[in-house]
Amino acid sequence: MAKLKTLEDLFEHQLKDLYSAEKQGVAALTKMIKATDDEKLKQAITTHLEETKAQKDRLEKVCELVGTTPGRMKCKAMEGLVEEGEETIEEDATPEVKDAGLIASIQRMEHYEIAGYGTAAHFAERLGHKEAADLLRQTLAEEQKTDTLLNDLAKSYINEKAE
Repeated sequence: MAKLKTLEDLFEHQLKDLYSAEKQGVAALTKMIKATDDEKLKQAITTHLEETKAQKDRLEKVCELVGTTPGRMKCKAMEGLVEEGEETIEEDATPEVKDAGLIASIQRMEHYEIAGYGTAAHFAERLGHKEAADLLRQTLAEEQKTDTLLNDLAKSYINEKAE
């Protein structure tokens, strides 16, 4: 692992971490869709899966803009969050409880990405990478929107069905 000596080094490290997180997210969301019982939730996850694929592509563009590559780094935090989500899928639970658990798992993943994209966008702005910062903020807004949608589904009826 290369030594991080500058904010630019740290920024590139963050981009690689986010890229790994998105790749892992694609695989995890695909499994979660199959495990979901509620149709509105299934649609929300499916929509976010497509967004996640686009976010991965957008990160490739950001890397190109700043002169780096996504690399082969493994995001250990997302790996743990995905593992927890897989445990939720495997739980012996009613469909309603499993759906509530899947929302919780996906929101944990979203919160990690929100923190990562917020930080990366700030770094990009600070380093003068305006176009990269704009792209990162676009993804940040999508992650926040997904988190809000999942929260609304949970609070409006899914958690109640799980009681």
